[in-house]
Amino acid sequence: METAELDYELPPELIAQRPAERRDDSRLLVYERASGEVRHRRFSDLPDELAENELVVVNESRVIPARLRLDRPGGGQAEVLLLERVGPDGVWEGLAKPSRRLRPGQQLGPVELLEPLGGGRWLLRLEGEPAGEAPLPPYITEPLADPERYQTVYARQEGSAAAPTAGLHFTPELLARLEVERVTLHVGLDTFRPIETETLEDHAIHTERYSVESAAWERIRAAERVLAVGTTTVRVLETLSNTVLQGPSDPSEPPDSAGRSAGPTPSNTVLQGRTGLYITPGYEFKRVDSLLTNFHLPRSSLLALVMAFAGVEETRRLYELAIEERYRFYSFGDAMLVR
Repeated sequence: METAELDYELPPELIAQRPAERRDDSRLLVYERASGEVRHRRFSDLPDELAENELVVVNESRVIPARLRLDRPGGGQAEVLLLERVGPDGVWEGLAKPSRRLRPGQQLGPVELLEPLGGGRWLLRLEGEPAGEAPLPPYITEPLADPERYQTVYARQEGSAAAPTAGLHFTPELLARLEVERVTLHVGLDTFRPIETETLEDHAIHTERYSVESAAWERIRAAERVLAVGTTTVRVLETLSNTVLQGPSDPSEPPDSAGRSAGPTPSNTVLQGRTGLYITPGYEFKRVDSLLTNFHLPRSSLLALVMAFAGVEETRRLYELAIEERYRFYSFGDAMLVR
């Protein structure tokens, strides 16, 4: 599939620069795959759109205050975006700029640069815990008054470099009306990287860490219907479907880049590993029955996943309709439910 098929034109004024005043007051475009019916709702109407006993699965990863603005030795500014803790003693992978002016061994405040990894990425050592700013995407140009608005209300496990944004619409009151289960996938570098190859098949995505309690996975696997909140949740559930149901029987074997690895594990353990599962049109979904998602950037792996679930032409039609109806796009924008 050519990557150009993921292109679309978005008026700049539809890029949401701030969250809705109330989280669940955002709009919700509902698409029924079986009938092709489209409805325009508010996010607070979500419980009315779900099947009875439909299990809602959320990603409880919490965004780290990962953007550090630092002084360079001898003068000048540097910026480090922490991506993932990769070793003991405060060793991280991060993005650093201006990368061409940085050298291994340099000390930037609490950050020591260890080794360049290419593409602006560095291996670095951080003294203490992250204490920077919320790492807002570059298309958001307004400062965020309350950093907690870039966190979901159920975020618990710190480790993401970007928010799992489909979950930003939930309030505690709305969650209380739903059957909810939790998984964790820490959002990493690939969120910031568009598909630059001519075809989707030639693109490679970085792996990301996930973990799911075995009891939670058993509940998810046994559910009659599962709503995945966000593309990150989809990747966890589909990785585990490939892994636990079809993978080798040795639970100690590390996962491969597609997430196919561990077999069934005891009920008191945690299913965890790294996934590089890349979902594109033609993928057969095994455990996701409904998808709740925001509107994504052109030429992104996230949009490719939505097209895989809703259909390529159907997704294009829904995005055109959302633009006509003046829906708000991207991280702080409105949401879409595909059933």
